[in-house]
Amino acid sequence: MIEQGQKIPASTLSELTAEGMQTLSTDTLFANKKVVVFAVPGAFTPTCSASHLPGFVTLADKIKAKGVDEIFCVSVNDAFVMKFWGEAHNADEIRMLGDGDASFTKALGLEMDTEGFGGVRSQRYAMIVENGVVTQLNLEAPKSFEVSKAEVILTLL
Repeated sequence: MIEQGQKIPASTLSELTAEGMQTLSTDTLFANKKVVVFAVPGAFTPTCSASHLPGFVTLADKIKAKGVDEIFCVSVNDAFVMKFWGEAHNADEIRMLGDGDASFTKALGLEMDTEGFGGVRSQRYAMIVENGVVTQLNLEAPKSFEVSKAEVILTLL
């Protein structure tokens, strides 16, 4: 599992933009910037839709005012789902990134098998990444939503 002080592993994520489907390397996404990343087990799922994403939508300006260049939301969903989930929550200040095959999540060592729920998904977490290096990792305990909230991340910046 990735730890604080380690570099984000080389992988790719996808994003659906006005220019179409984009495949983005993590080396490019995290280079020379400060990024807050939060990951959810699934788009349109209860806690993710009712609390996790909305918290970051509400606090995006305050988070960015603390020197954060970008905020990424990652889920083991395709980029189409991520785009429409972001639109449904007015997540204009958040890059909604799909990890459709869970390769990024697996490279981080943060996958979980939900078996009957949906297969391999991401554990719930939030992290601060500076120039590709994890400076803070807040990983939730199973079925918990305490340490990866936007409010908590804002206090750590």
